[in-house]
Amino acid sequence: MPQSADKILDHELLFREPEYQEIFRSKKEEFEFNHPDETIKQIVEWTKTEDYKQKNFARDALTVNPAKACQPLGAVYVANGFAKTLSFVHGSQGCVAYYRSHFSRHFKEPTSCVSSSMTEDAAVFGGLNNMVDGLANAYSLYKPDMIAVSTTCMAEVIGDDLNAFIKTSKEKGSVPEEFDVPFAHTPAFVGSHITGYDNALLGVLRHFWDGKAQTTEPLVRVPDESINFIGGFDGFVVGNMKEIRRIFDLFGVKVNVLCDPSENWNTPTDGTFRMYAGGTTKEEVVAGLHAKATIVFQEYCCEKTSKFIADHGQEVVVLNAPIGVAGTDEFLMAISRLTGKPIPEQLERERGQLVDAMADSQAHLHGKRFALYGDPDQMLGTTQFLLELGAEPAHVLATNGAEPWAKKVQAMFDGSPYGAGCKVYPKRDLWHLRSLLFTEPVDFLIGNTYGKYLERDTKTPLVRMTFPIFDRHHYHRYPTWGYEGGLRTLVMLLDEFFEALDANTIVPGKTDYSYDIIR
Repeated sequence: MPQSADKILDHELLFREPEYQEIFRSKKEEFEFNHPDETIKQIVEWTKTEDYKQKNFARDALTVNPAKACQPLGAVYVANGFAKTLSFVHGSQGCVAYYRSHFSRHFKEPTSCVSSSMTEDAAVFGGLNNMVDGLANAYSLYKPDMIAVSTTCMAEVIGDDLNAFIKTSKEKGSVPEEFDVPFAHTPAFVGSHITGYDNALLGVLRHFWDGKAQTTEPLVRVPDESINFIGGFDGFVVGNMKEIRRIFDLFGVKVNVLCDPSENWNTPTDGTFRMYAGGTTKEEVVAGLHAKATIVFQEYCCEKTSKFIADHGQEVVVLNAPIGVAGTDEFLMAISRLTGKPIPEQLERERGQLVDAMADSQAHLHGKRFALYGDPDQMLGTTQFLLELGAEPAHVLATNGAEPWAKKVQAMFDGSPYGAGCKVYPKRDLWHLRSLLFTEPVDFLIGNTYGKYLERDTKTPLVRMTFPIFDRHHYHRYPTWGYEGGLRTLVMLLDEFFEALDANTIVPGKTDYSYDIIR
């Protein structure tokens, strides 16, 4: 074989070697039994037509490559946002391996999460014994200060009762009676990862604020001047949370960040392994009840949690993952109104710097057509910024977005001259988007790593700006929120534009009339 100690090839070159090419040829000829190549080519070409698009959009009983993940993924995200908290998923090992790997591949950091290891017998008789043993093992081996429990499909289908199971486990001595085990039912067959985030965060707040599953008295709210902040499910949390804390510091406002996994996914390499790093403490969760108000950055990611907080007497300011000028303006004005403090001069200066950068570059992005997909709040924030730049968000798609979200996006289109002709697509998937890219082409695509297959198929350049991003490194370390995040986002859009421009003007003597040094 071509791989040896004297000749080590990376995988993208290894499989081009003659030995592997022969294996691929033999497999195709002797085992795959495909239709003739010409037939396949004809069908592929048909899938690019308007006729196919109409049939594609008519389907209602099949989803092909949805732009979402399942509820427990969002629950694991939440657990990683609390200090010395271990995520415990009541379900099978395979499911939990997916959650760990998904986050580890995006953030390039280990993600701690354990499973109750349910198998066939638990599916028949219930998973109580798995919970009893699992909590005992997790508590003794990993020594957390809190274990946050969520569920997968298997546990939900058979109807396991987390509240009863946890209480039974405590009675059997798995963990001390007073040990904190907040929980949330997160069935993976409904909703998405943002639903799981909402359910899990609600579970933590309800646990501490409402009497720890009726084992203690509910807390009594004594309002103070602090402000709560909830960021929602965010793939750029490492960079964004630094920016949010910096903004509150510039205001001189005490902030309780309710769920902050940014340090867990940004640990240093210094010879010390940190299974738990940073995160919101129990004391901060309790303090959150007494805050003057809560600012929520993702309306559709925190619907139940926002209502729960409002029901406890707080004002809740709900935004949509603000990116750029108008979104950040709204955020800063909310802080100023709630606290009575003026917007800091530093932030006013940063606003002007972002506006200046946009003015420097708007000629390149003005009129460019974009297709974008991702979570509902992220799509609202990105759409708003594109419109500010004079770009046209022609296709805005969210598999986990419903009609109320779609109406909000449409209102944004209607409020801008650049929104004319742009369309919003709730509850659609990436196979729908493929049809749109062929029949109503755009200049650029904004999405996650899975969009690279659309990029290759439709020749639409991809800007990676939504979770998960596996095939590029360290994007999550930079902010997308605030004026500084808007500048970073602007640079990402411009980089892809200039890469595409250079690629289209690179042939000597034919297209290099515009292959310029200065852009």
